[in-house]
Amino acid sequence: MSDDRVLDGIQDRTILVAEDDMPFRTRMARALEARGFTVTSAETVALAIAHVRKSPPAFAVIDLRLGDGNGLDVIEALHRERPDARAIVLTGYGNIATAVAAVKQGAIDYLSKPADADDVIRALLARPGAKPTPPDNPMSADRVRWEHIQRVYELCQQNVSETARRLNMHRRTLQRILAKRSPK
Repeated sequence: MSDDRVLDGIQDRTILVAEDDMPFRTRMARALEARGFTVTSAETVALAIAHVRKSPPAFAVIDLRLGDGNGLDVIEALHRERPDARAIVLTGYGNIATAVAAVKQGAIDYLSKPADADDVIRALLARPGAKPTPPDNPMSADRVRWEHIQRVYELCQQNVSETARRLNMHRRTLQRILAKRSPK
């Protein structure tokens, strides 16, 4: 993908990048600008929602966990102000439960960090109903297990004792698993 050819036929090229990691936010904003977008950046939920209310963008790239709250609140505000906006969620803490929540709030896709600008643009400009290509590297068994644990944990409102009981697992073992980063 290169420059304006990516956005041929798209009139409104405004995009909001809400990300609390400044280096990542800066790199993503520069890459999107180089590809023809008009970028506005925000580092908090409050700033992102204020921008959405003032000038709702056509596109948005929202981090799930921002310093002052949940990025899904930004997506909700965006769809109130501009129902046709296309937003994706980026996160380093991916799990099935949050992916489902993001889609229910109106996100069109959910990408794991680090995602590059080409992945972001592909997701934003994908035809509605288009099926993604199967991954070259499917999730490992350890990752599938971790995803299942995260889903049950979310369903139990992040109650460790209840999650451990439902998974038939010792509470301390579960706490150790939850404290680690997700496996690849």
